[in-house]
Amino acid sequence: MQDIRLTAILGACLTIFPVVTDAFWRLPCRGRTGVARLDPIVDPGDISGHIHAVHGAGNFGMSSDMNTLLESSCTSCAVEQDMSAYWTPPLYFMHTNGSAELVPEVGGMLAYYLLYGENVTAFPSNFRMLAGDPLQRNFTWPIPDPPKSSWSGAQESQKALRQKAIGFNCLNYAAAAESSLYRHFMPNKTYLDEHCTDGVRLELMFPSCWNGKDVDSTDHKSHVAYPSLVMDGTCPDGYETRLVSLFYETIWNTYAFKDVDGYFALSNGDPTGYGYHGDFMYGWEDGILQEAVDTCTSETGLVGDCTIFNLQSEEKQRDCFFDVPESLKDENVHMHADGLPGSVPIEWGPAYATMSMASSSSSSTTSLEPSTSTPYISISLPSLSISIGDLNLDAYVTQEVATTAPSTTTSTSTPTPTPTTSVEVDSMTEEIVYVEQDVYVLIDENGSPYATTTGVQRTLSSSTTTIMATSTVVAYVERDNVPEEPEQRERIAEHARRHVHHHGHMHKRF
Repeated sequence: MQDIRLTAILGACLTIFPVVTDAFWRLPCRGRTGVARLDPIVDPGDISGHIHAVHGAGNFGMSSDMNTLLESSCTSCAVEQDMSAYWTPPLYFMHTNGSAELVPEVGGMLAYYLLYGENVTAFPSNFRMLAGDPLQRNFTWPIPDPPKSSWSGAQESQKALRQKAIGFNCLNYAAAAESSLYRHFMPNKTYLDEHCTDGVRLELMFPSCWNGKDVDSTDHKSHVAYPSLVMDGTCPDGYETRLVSLFYETIWNTYAFKDVDGYFALSNGDPTGYGYHGDFMYGWEDGILQEAVDTCTSETGLVGDCTIFNLQSEEKQRDCFFDVPESLKDENVHMHADGLPGSVPIEWGPAYATMSMASSSSSSTTSLEPSTSTPYISISLPSLSISIGDLNLDAYVTQEVATTAPSTTTSTSTPTPTPTTSVEVDSMTEEIVYVEQDVYVLIDENGSPYATTTGVQRTLSSSTTTIMATSTVVAYVERDNVPEEPEQRERIAEHARRHVHHHGHMHKRF
């Protein structure tokens, strides 16, 4: 089944760049070396603010450079002479209970090497760059893109070209394919559920015009620029050197969450898609990439048609992983209970994002609506311990919901409680809410389980019962001296109650 699916993906990819170029190759990276808060370009030697999905060299880490990448013993890509690193923010599904679940990636990453322009040269040693802006939350240009032949003035500015260099391609292999960079934003979940039966393909075009001297810059962008038509066109003054053009695409199985309440967001807290971005760190063996640029001019795009490359099997690509730093080993990047890993806030825009991390002493808050000013009420219910076979799972349910309470509060003095002691016996209604939660058992190629992880909780049904309770009152405060609660609090509490029911799934790791 997986081979059939990858064949369909490959067929769709062949239509991405019609009539634009005659020479290119498509580098498959069927393996993923890891998912972690690492970014040696933006945050060298430190933990990154948000999660990245990484492909390429197995020696990727917090302080990677070209030399450490070249010392790698493996790569998750097809060409053994390429120890470059390719990384982007992955896609998460934000459940209504505030948890974030990593969306399954389909087929790894494809990195296109496109020979656009004249006198194309390979990337120089120690070269690195970043495309996109993780803080962007709007699109300031016409939608859809007007014909490229009409672009002029501001439409050809670097600001405009950077925003047009990202794409979100709705995949339905039973329908006509969308062109690359067709839309520059993430479709909403209703659209994805209805139309994108094979997921969504995230696309990113990197700048291909170079200033000819700097292998990096302070912002990791200023040493390169886009040609006038994003993929092709004329390079701006001062950036006349034409590099091989680099284009990323990754497919995420958004359809796996069809009819599940919630929304999608990139790991940098972006539910709009405008802040999609990616990084590249050069790590090709000396001379190999330039030789390929000069001689590998096949029109098929198949990496196997370039005889210079030593290719490895998909099995070996999937068997390459980087070592997660000790400081990040306990971070669950697949099923994160308290919002996005790193406490990255969800920011809808259109204002420029801050990505300021939430306080570690409080759980992160996510919103289904683009609002940052609405106060929240957190309702916590008792923890429940559940056993499935040899698995002992503890569930603690917290629902955070928005209210219409005003943002300002009025101070009310509270009198000193008058101590009393009395015993009361009355009835109490107890509600049990059943919640479904997946248990994933990861098995190796021999069918042996080697790890387990749990999914997020989804409400199924509820029931109520009445019990008699005995309580001892030790103090009270007159009601007239306590601020009134918002009218919606009871409705919110009713909506938030949870209990837990589990069932398991078996998933093989590919």
